[in-house]
Amino acid sequence: MTRPATGLAAPRLAGRDAAAEAVAGIAQRPGRSALTMLGTVLGVGAFVAVLGLTATSAGQISRQFTLLEDTTVTVEDNGSPTPLGTNPPIGFPADADRIADRINGVTAAGVWWPIFLPSGLSVTGSLALSATPDQAVTLLAASPGAVQAMGLSVVAGSPLTSYENDSSQHVALIDSTTASTLGISAARLPSHPAVFVGGVAYTVVGIYAAAQRVVTGEDAMLIPENTALADYGNPEPGIGNQDEAQMVIATRIGAARAVARQIAAAELPTDPSRLVVTSPPSPQTLQSQVSGDLAGLFLVLALISLLIGAVGIANTTLVAVLERTGEIGLRRALGARPRHIAGQFLAESTALGTLGGLIGTCIGVAVVVIFAAAKDWTAILYPDYTLPAPLIGSVVGLLAGAYPALRAAHTSPMAALRHE
Repeated sequence: MTRPATGLAAPRLAGRDAAAEAVAGIAQRPGRSALTMLGTVLGVGAFVAVLGLTATSAGQISRQFTLLEDTTVTVEDNGSPTPLGTNPPIGFPADADRIADRINGVTAAGVWWPIFLPSGLSVTGSLALSATPDQAVTLLAASPGAVQAMGLSVVAGSPLTSYENDSSQHVALIDSTTASTLGISAARLPSHPAVFVGGVAYTVVGIYAAAQRVVTGEDAMLIPENTALADYGNPEPGIGNQDEAQMVIATRIGAARAVARQIAAAELPTDPSRLVVTSPPSPQTLQSQVSGDLAGLFLVLALISLLIGAVGIANTTLVAVLERTGEIGLRRALGARPRHIAGQFLAESTALGTLGGLIGTCIGVAVVVIFAAAKDWTAILYPDYTLPAPLIGSVVGLLAGAYPALRAAHTSPMAALRHE
């Protein structure tokens, strides 16, 4: 193609030439180029790392949910209301633990309920007048199977046994916080320390530090089921479902829903509707909710980092335009068109963004892998966002260089040469 007026070939800037100019421009200022890429490196690295860590964490949350929530079935005694002042017997049979154990998939099961202490009764570690009552402790009646199903981590002593329950002994299993408040340590257990509830002594047979079910995060004191029935009577009706007798069932993984379908008829074949069975929700639903929440939060942080990187590239590219005004004027004088000047600076900013995106992606992947290895987790990196991550750097560089490139393209050749 020739120009009608001069007969000279129209000036053009091939893609290979633009790439060579971009590489030369970056190589001439390695320090500034490295600092310019830093924002994109951090932004893309944060983008890959936070999404990878979110997926990895969500996988762990799903695993924990499967191990705990998906292996728990609860059954509530939903007996009909009774006249005020009367406490009907609990709906569960006396051998409820053994009946539940016969169902395939059950690993432990038992009945428990909160004990409503009359006004004026408190829990203390001594009968001395100076003893401080512990008002925060929750008194629970629990069968041996319920204690086992709760998944207590006993740090001293032993859990409640069937013998202690059958003989209605005054013994107690307390959590470590309550034990510390009442002045009972693991070293004192051999001397059979006691906890007093309204003046009645309960020998502490064990201390637990954590629980998987029912008493998680609570200060609790557990006493045998039969002892509670003898001392305090049947569970109080009419106060709320949480005060009624309940059964907690620990199952094998995947068996909870099958157990939930059978337990009511097994425990009360003549009136199964009295028992309200709650089976765990779908773990996939919880995982998707957690993944969505975490991804949304961390994605905002990653986008902020990318914005900072884009501002850094735009600022550096604009400074480069101002510093190279004479070069721009010379190129225009030799026949370069405005689009060629704009293409040159866009190529440089895009190259910086692409290189920063590649480095940031590598750093983000490394962070996820190292973090997962340190926590002994399985690293999860989805190719849907990991592979295109370098292109995010390219887009950031292209957009960031748009204004400086347009400013360079509209620079007057005469003004640029006079500036030089």
